Amino acid sequence: MTDLMTSDLGRLFDEAAIRRVVDEIDNAVDAKDWAACRGYFLDEIDVDFTSLAGGSPARMAADDLIAAWATNLYREKSSFHMRSNHRVTIEGDRADVVSRGYALNILQRGTGSDLWEVWGVYVHTMRRRPEGWRCSGMTLEVVYARGNEKVREFVPES
Repeated sequence: MTDLMTSDLGRLFDEAAIRRVVDEIDNAVDAKDWAACRGYFLDEIDVDFTSLAGGSPARMAADDLIAAWATNLYREKSSFHMRSNHRVTIEGDRADVVSRGYALNILQRGTGSDLWEVWGVYVHTMRRRPEGWRCSGMTLEVVYARGNEKVREFVPES
């Protein structure tokens, strides 16, 4: 096998592994498997969901991000996340993944319409670690959202 073929195979393997991490984050969120979800992130990550929820981009502990998702996407709120059109760029032990995403939230609580959905462009930054690729940052640029905002925002009192 030539060096070029070996290099191409390595790049293809990395791209597949990176896409798998990005997709498995969504699968873990929808399954509400917060421990599995946490395993796909470095300890600290850069997040920018300002186009969805306002605020400012931030560096935060991955545990805090996962805790926030667990609070907002509690057991009674169904979600469905889907990602496509992955464009992976790898530079050494760092990678960026640009993808198109869709998310549906369903909450049957008498808050009006029971669904809220969003389409957007995601950028995941990734770092290679001995245990594999891990997410070091996420940005969402909302393209379109519709539905009942109360479904997205509602969290029951504890």
